[in-house]
Amino acid sequence: MDNGEEAPPPPLFPPPIQAVPPRPMPVREDCWSEEATHTLVEAWGNRYLQLNRGNLRRKQWQEVADAVNAIHGHTKKTRRTDIQCKNRIDTIKKKFKIEKARDVESRGAYVSPWRFFSRLDSLIGDSVKKISPPRLLPHRTTPPSAPSPSPALALISPVPVGPRSSKPKRPAVVDESFFRRTFSAAAAAAAVVDDDDEADEQGSETSRSRSSGSGSRRREREADGCGQLAEAIRRFGEIYERVEVMKQEQLIELEKHRMQFAKDLEYQRMKLLMDIQLQLAKIKRAKPSDDADSYL
Repeated sequence: MDNGEEAPPPPLFPPPIQAVPPRPMPVREDCWSEEATHTLVEAWGNRYLQLNRGNLRRKQWQEVADAVNAIHGHTKKTRRTDIQCKNRIDTIKKKFKIEKARDVESRGAYVSPWRFFSRLDSLIGDSVKKISPPRLLPHRTTPPSAPSPSPALALISPVPVGPRSSKPKRPAVVDESFFRRTFSAAAAAAAVVDDDDEADEQGSETSRSRSSGSGSRRREREADGCGQLAEAIRRFGEIYERVEVMKQEQLIELEKHRMQFAKDLEYQRMKLLMDIQLQLAKIKRAKPSDDADSYL
């Protein structure tokens, strides 16, 4: 320094940087308030129930937009179109599905704080697919039971087999009544089978006879129908032939009358011409005589 004073030493730590306050987020023009959303849900829900829970058409969406604009559309920015109303309802449906899934997973322990949950649950709650919790297998406390014997081993013999021993086995005493009962049961079963076969054969023969009888009757009916059709065609041909002959005769008669009329007309014309010529000839003869009389 020129004045002899020493400069202060630089600070060891830099001064703290002042935090810049965040700018407020710009408000979207299509942002929906809770009151406008409530009006939208009520207007859409009423028409949704009127259509028996069916989809709204363009006309119904325009009515919903008019209902929202009638209450909240005081300015140009707050007025909604039918497309904006439809997009807002789709967004609300997606949020409802998320809240509904949470409610189902918690088995009723979760209470949604969303204002429109109860209203949408009454409207589309049944159409949302419920999420079922995974099924857990019950814990087995008892030891597994012994495997059941195979059918082949169970059909070998009903006589229980005892443990093996070194003593010689005695021949088993066979009860003859068991064989008699078995044989009689088998014979009765065979007789029943034979009776069933005979009944089936009789039934098949009866059905064949019925089918043959019905087939013969059907053929007779078809033959009768063909005969009636041929007779009708023959009669129609005869009538048509008579009609054609009568037409030809009438044409011939008409031609005769026409020729006679032409002949009569020509005769009258010739007669008229001849009369005119006679009258002219008489006039010419009478004229010279008149001239002679005048000279006298």
